Amino acid sequence: MTQLVTGSTAKVRLTAEREGPRYYGHLWVFDSNVADVLGTPAAGDLVDVYTHQKRFFGRGLFNPHSKIRIRMLTFQEEPIDEEFFAARLRAAAALRRTVAPHATACRLVHGESDLLPGLVVDRFADVAVMQTLGYGMDVRKELLGELLVQEAGVKTVYLRNDAKSRTLEGLPLSKGFLRGEGATTVNIHEGKAQFTVDIAEGQKTGWFCDQRENRIAAALFAKGKTVLEAFCHTGGFGIQAALTGAQSVEGLDVSAAAVALAQAHAEQNQVAARCRYRQADAFEELRLLERNGQRYDLVILDPPAFARSKKAVPHAIAGYKEVNLRGLRLLQPGGVLVTCSCSQPITDEDFWKMLQAAARDARRQIRLLEQRGQGPDHPVLAGMPETRYLKCYLVQVF
Repeated sequence: MTQLVTGSTAKVRLTAEREGPRYYGHLWVFDSNVADVLGTPAAGDLVDVYTHQKRFFGRGLFNPHSKIRIRMLTFQEEPIDEEFFAARLRAAAALRRTVAPHATACRLVHGESDLLPGLVVDRFADVAVMQTLGYGMDVRKELLGELLVQEAGVKTVYLRNDAKSRTLEGLPLSKGFLRGEGATTVNIHEGKAQFTVDIAEGQKTGWFCDQRENRIAAALFAKGKTVLEAFCHTGGFGIQAALTGAQSVEGLDVSAAAVALAQAHAEQNQVAARCRYRQADAFEELRLLERNGQRYDLVILDPPAFARSKKAVPHAIAGYKEVNLRGLRLLQPGGVLVTCSCSQPITDEDFWKMLQAAARDARRQIRLLEQRGQGPDHPVLAGMPETRYLKCYLVQVF
């Protein structure tokens, strides 16, 4: 197995401000939080971190190219060796066996939340799709691939290192098999539904496992109902609705490839007679449907992230308000809106206020049925608000 240097190559001292309580449990040390560096660590090296008063603080992975200068691995004086990573992966796999025992698709490693910052792994049947988004994890990808086979029991590991965020780390973009070989499409099931995941060309790792429980929860309101799924992607919400007994499902997405796969999923699940997917800009199409007097019993809105930074929040809120206003106006009285946001900088409070404002402008009354988020295979680390991002609200409209 790959040999790792288990000791640190340099010492880093933090600023006094970084030791404040608001940073407690946070695994990122930004460049502005570094007071000085003793030594010349290379990108991906392990470093010992000390407080401003020169007390031991922890150990982490260094990257001089990134604003996230250090990603903390531990706050203990312990070796960062093969067993360290094996133990972290064992713990991550054990949690998923508990919270998603019957799922053939789940988030196996959720980066910082599994105390493995810069590492994301989704599991699809016997295939692990891995993203090494931090330099320290990237230089250890061979070891991590070996350990995933040993500790998680997967047969193959596919690298989806084509995320643009890697450029911020000074890393190249690439994808391909790291361990084993095989097809790049994998069949999974989610409750009663079956789907085909394209691990090579699908968005992110190929499938959005974080919405699994939300898709099933939303489908409870679909029996005998007319359903509109805007931003449908490959039809996850709509297929679940159809399998629960929806009268009809109409899906909209701007991507022709996504629409084609959504229709294939409808055929795969034998609900194609009640599902119709078409390529369209959801913003424009929602306005057109409203003008044409079209109404639905269940409207599902699951758009891509509108805000990736705090600066983008005001513009994003305006976008969410517009699409939710249209969705509310398309609902029959008593109908249900399922509305989502994966924009991490937008808080639950921001999103709820936006939804109330959209209801006022739409001249509709709403009542909250359920407030949901990402599934338990995407746990939230208390010290890192960045690990909580998904919002899903189910509201009834009058």
